[in-house]
This record gives sequence, C-alpha cells and structure tokens, in this order.
Amino acid sequence: MKKKFTFFSIVFIMALSLNAGAESPATLWPVLDMLRSREFVDLTHAFHPGIPQWPGFDNEVRVTTYHYDEGIGTKGKGFLAHKYEIPGQWGTHVDPPAHFARGKRFLDEISVREMILPLVVIDVNAKVASNPDYQISMDDVRAWEAKHGPVPKDAFVAMRTDWSKKWPNGEAMRNQDDKGVAHYPGWSKEVLAYLYEERNITASGHETTDTDPGIATSKGDYSLESYILSRDKFQIELLAGLDKVPEYGAIVVVAFPKPKRGSGFPARVFAILP
Repeated sequence: MKKKFTFFSIVFIMALSLNAGAESPATLWPVLDMLRSREFVDLTHAFHPGIPQWPGFDNEVRVTTYHYDEGIGTKGKGFLAHKYEIPGQWGTHVDPPAHFARGKRFLDEISVREMILPLVVIDVNAKVASNPDYQISMDDVRAWEAKHGPVPKDAFVAMRTDWSKKWPNGEAMRNQDDKGVAHYPGWSKEVLAYLYEERNITASGHETTDTDPGIATSKGDYSLESYILSRDKFQIELLAGLDKVPEYGAIVVVAFPKPKRGSGFPARVFAILP
C-alpha cells in the first residue's frame, strides 16, 4: 500500500531526522530521499517570443551573443549565450507586492520561507467550461473545505480553470468578442478576502494572464490583483498543469530570481505530490 504523506507528516519526519541520536549528525537527507520518491509536476510554461501576454507589454527579444561555432572560450571552443529582453511579467511569473502597491515588498524582499508551501487546488474548470466569465465563489471554497478541512494557514491556493490548455494561443487565452471585451475567468473579492484575511494564506495563483476576470480587465479594472498585492502578498500568474495535481496534500515550490527592487520576473513553479 502506497504511503500518503502530507505537508505536516514531512515536517514530523524532518523533526525525527534532526533528533536521530547523539552519535549521529543531524541530517535532512532522509527527507530528501522520501521527497524524491514522490511524483514531481512542473506547473510552469516555457517562455519564448510570441507567447500570450498582457496587451500592454512588448514581445520578447532574444539575441544570441555568443555561439559554439565562434571559437571563443577555453582552448578555442565556443559557448552559447543569449541576451533576453522581456517584461518582468513574462510567461509563468511572480507578481511581488510592489508591482501594484507603492511601499510594499519587492522580489528581493520575499523570504525563501514563502517559497515552499502546502498546495491547495480549488477546481472550477467544469463551471468555466460552461461560462468563461466565471468567478470563483465561496460555494467553491466551502465545498473544498467540507471535503478536506480548513484551508491551511500559509498555504498557496491555486484556482484550477484548465485555461492553461489554451496555451500558447494568445487569441484563445484572451477570448475576445467582436466588441473587444475579453472573456476569461477570475477570482472574486469575497473568496480572496476569506483566504487572505481569515485563512491567512501566503500566496495564490491562476492559469490566466490576470487575477481579475476578462470582463473587468477589459475596462481597466484590476482591483482584485491590487487587493492581493496591497496586503503585501505575492501571486503567480499563468500557471500550468493544475489538472495533474491533487486538490489536497501536495507541496508547491515557487522559485524565482532575486533582482534588487524587482517588480516581477518569470518563475519556476512545481508541485511534489503526496
């Protein structure tokens, strides 16, 4: 029978490892061995020129500055190096608080302790399939909690819509009508307020380009993204692969570079399954 590990059972195993005996050095290696025995799921899109993006950003420019055939390097052998010109909010990316909220944290001020978290996935893909303008509701959250218990403190909550399956078709992601209004799903204020203020989660994420639904962003309304970031929390946009992870019990690792006073950057996000 396959053992089922939760975030808290891993912490317990770590505690045992740290107290393995006076003659044995403290080690987390058994925890790593256990984690490596689990399934890993990449929740990140690979980015490249032409991917779906917020309409106000320019496309990626990638230049080859050195190439293998140039013979520059050790003993005349060349190497490959690229220069990237991208918006900070490019591909699967992190939005730090300072992206919207003056005086709040930049990327380099987000603690690494906030980068490994219990993963909560609230699945609304069936509702989105029949209504692309769907906004997650408290009924969806209550249904999750009725099944799994309270959303844990410090969790990363991801809204699964399966919108990432439209990637990398930018027109399909935006789903714009003949009046120029985009139709894609989003969060709701009541759910975000509940998760951040009552359940004290650390961060949230979604598969679309925006926190707010398309019908709102088409009018320049980004109030839900502003709400999250103004609370000095961060979010991840353009997640992938949420259909491959369970609603409960997985761990998410959210990693990104550390530019000084950075306002956003592509992220690498992955889940470790129980």
